[in-house]
Amino acid sequence: MACETNTWLVMFFVFLAVNCMQHCVIGVSQVPCLFIFGDSMSDSGNNNDLPTTAKSNYRPYGVDFPLGPTGRFTNGRTEIDIITHFLGFENFIPPFANTGGSDILKGVNYASGGAGIRLETGSHSGGSISLGLQLANHRVMVSEIATRLGSPDLAQQYLEKCLYYVNIGSNDYMANYFLPQFYPSSSMYSLEQYTQALMEELSLHLQALHEVGARKYALAGLGLIGCTPGIVSSYGTNESCVEEQNVAAFNFNNKLKALVDQFNNGFFADSKFIFTDTQALAIDLRTKNYFLVPEAPCCQLALSGQCIPEEMPCNNRNDYVFWDAFHTTELWNLLNAVTNYNSTSTSAFTYPMDIKHLVDYEIEMELKLNNDSTSQPSATE
Repeated sequence: MACETNTWLVMFFVFLAVNCMQHCVIGVSQVPCLFIFGDSMSDSGNNNDLPTTAKSNYRPYGVDFPLGPTGRFTNGRTEIDIITHFLGFENFIPPFANTGGSDILKGVNYASGGAGIRLETGSHSGGSISLGLQLANHRVMVSEIATRLGSPDLAQQYLEKCLYYVNIGSNDYMANYFLPQFYPSSSMYSLEQYTQALMEELSLHLQALHEVGARKYALAGLGLIGCTPGIVSSYGTNESCVEEQNVAAFNFNNKLKALVDQFNNGFFADSKFIFTDTQALAIDLRTKNYFLVPEAPCCQLALSGQCIPEEMPCNNRNDYVFWDAFHTTELWNLLNAVTNYNSTSTSAFTYPMDIKHLVDYEIEMELKLNNDSTSQPSATE
């Protein structure tokens, strides 16, 4: 089995290299900027100075990252870090907390570990930056971009060409609804009602993004949250997954996909939304047994489910799905990034297209509009 896994890894990295050579020109980005909203799956340092236990700016986090521990909740790059590379950006998108001296015209990462769609989500661990607060931070950056470019109108034209990546919602279940000892959500809503409330709030946030320039949206679905070691352990089950949490994520994803259809079919005629089905891809990867250790964490865990500071992690990190009790390894993130950027099976994992085709679609539409305008007869003809 180990031999088969290593052979598959070699084939995968060959595929990745070919894919990157065909589609990536580092330093020549396919979009002028990338704005990232989300939770710990995308956080790159926004929690470092917050009064929270949800921090990862210490070893062994970042053991495989070029800059060491930065506040990323994994051993190396996050999925959006890798997609950033595929999009042609030379550098990683800076966290909002560390934008001083950064080229914010390339984008900003607002994601915060522990954050959710709802304001109170994750608050039992201390401070986090909810999606609504991330949008408030984005408005600050939009004002700064308008100042740099010379006017709000020029900023609007510029921001409409950027990509907006949103990956959030897991904590609204794991660190809210399914923690009745800290949150009243489960006594106030049925699971269906709660999911609908999340979707309505998310919809309002996406509309608010549209008001400040967003036109290209990549919306990530939730993964197999019930299969994380932290959740399985908290339920004290002998099963490898907690189905009620996976079902909750599945229902969220179905509603999110329907929301993408709603937006694409006329709600925002000037915008394009895509959905990446994280759960479907996770099921596919688990079914194919690509990882030798699909259920245990690679690092030694504290009671919080995060890595114990300075303790040595496993050496065979590419065999593991999970880095700590809740977050995945860089190789898992890489597999997700490759598929979501340029899927060979778009209908299965990305809808209605992948990120590369989203970017190409907007370019093609812009060319078509330009061609249509130049082909129109002038008033003197």
